Amino acid sequence: MNAAYTELTPDEFAERAQTLRVMSEKCRICPRSCGARRHEGEHGLCHAADGVVVASAGPHFGEESVLVGTMGSGTIFFTGCNLDCSFCQNFDISHLGAGEPIAISDLASLMLQLQERGCHNINLVTPTHYTGEIVAALAEAGAQGLELPIVWNSGGYESIETLRLLNGIVDIYMPDLKYGSNEAGQRYSGIEDYWDVAREAIREMHRQVGDLRVGPRGIARRGLLLRHLVLPGDAARSRKVIDFLADEISPDTYVNVMEQYYPAFRAERIPELSRRLRPEEHAAAVAHARSRGLRLAD
Repeated sequence: MNAAYTELTPDEFAERAQTLRVMSEKCRICPRSCGARRHEGEHGLCHAADGVVVASAGPHFGEESVLVGTMGSGTIFFTGCNLDCSFCQNFDISHLGAGEPIAISDLASLMLQLQERGCHNINLVTPTHYTGEIVAALAEAGAQGLELPIVWNSGGYESIETLRLLNGIVDIYMPDLKYGSNEAGQRYSGIEDYWDVAREAIREMHRQVGDLRVGPRGIARRGLLLRHLVLPGDAARSRKVIDFLADEISPDTYVNVMEQYYPAFRAERIPELSRRLRPEEHAAAVAHARSRGLRLAD
C-alpha cells in the first residue's frame, strides 16, 4: 500500500473528512472563506455547492514527464475553481460548469479504475473546493487497494488549515505559483492577497513532502513540483517567483516554467495580456531559473 495511506488509520481518515465537511458548511475550505452554506445548496465563490462535479478523467500524457512515464498520469478534472483567472484556458470547466455530479463511492471507483489502467499516479486537478469529498473518496479507495501516489494539482491559493488536514494523504503537491505580487493576483485573478497566501501555502507543502523525489524509472514518488506560467511583458513577475523558490523553499525545487500562454477567456480585455507570449520572454524566465540552480521540469 502507498506509504501515505499507512500514516493514517481509517478512523483518522474519517475524522479528517468530517472536519473538512464541517469547514464547508459555512465554507472556509480555501482562503477566500466565502461562508457559503454549501450543504444547503448554496454555491461558493468557487461555483461549487454540495457534492462533487467531475469534468473528465483518464490517463493524461500532457503533464510533466516525471508524472506521465509510459502509462500516463491518472487525471481527474474537477469542475469549478477558487480563483477567477482572466486568462483561464479551461474556463468551460472552471467557470462555466462543464461536468457531471459524481458520488463519493463512484469517485473512489474512478481512482481504482485509473490504477487498473496502469496510470502512475492519481492526479487531482483543481481539487481544493472538494477537499472533504476527495479525502472521503481516498479513504474508501485506499481500503480497496489504491496504492498510487496522490498528486494535488492546484492553483496554489490554499488554506494552511486545509493543507494540514492533507498531511500524510497527499504525496506530490503540484501547485501553480501564478504571480510574484499581490497586485498581479488582484488584477488577473481577483485575489488581493494571492502572493502572500501562496507563499505560505507552498512553504507548508514543502514542509510536508520535501523536494521532489524521482524513482529509478524516472517517475515522481513524493515531493513538491511547481508550475509557473510566464505571462506577456513579465505581468506575472516571474523573476520574483523564481527567486522565492530558490531562496526560501529549496534550490533543488523542481519547477516547470511554462510557455503556453495565449489570450483565452477574458484576457483580450486586458491590454498587456491580449497578445501571445514571445519566445524571448519565456527564454528569459528559463535562463533566470537556471541561473538560480532550480531543477527544470518538462
